[in-house]
Amino acid sequence: KYCFGDDSSQLKDYAWYGRLFKGTKPVGQKKPNAWGLYDLHGNVWEWCADDWHNNYQEAPSDGSIWLGSNKNKVLRGGSWYYDALRCCCACRGRGARVDRGIDQGFRVASGFHRVT
Repeated sequence: KYCFGDDSSQLKDYAWYGRLFKGTKPVGQKKPNAWGLYDLHGNVWEWCADDWHNNYQEAPSDGSIWLGSNKNKVLRGGSWYYDALRCCCACRGRGARVDRGIDQGFRVASGFHRVT
């Protein structure tokens, strides 16, 4: 459910959420998960490259970007403005491509090479 496991009582150690903080916070002030990744939940909704679809029918299964004709993009991970329920990996929302919400942003991502 979360990047650190399924225990929601630990979320406060890993994420900014719940309107208590009245805005975004600098990255890296909470605990990282087991892989050293910070801020995967809360703080800001993550803008995704995928266009919004109401369901996952016909979604690509190879990890490629799912584009369509929708004017909204997918948002993931919750933000400081929402409760713990919306800060899980499976939670998704949508935002218009032109939105500049106070709780929306992006996360820097990098490819990796699998070691075998």
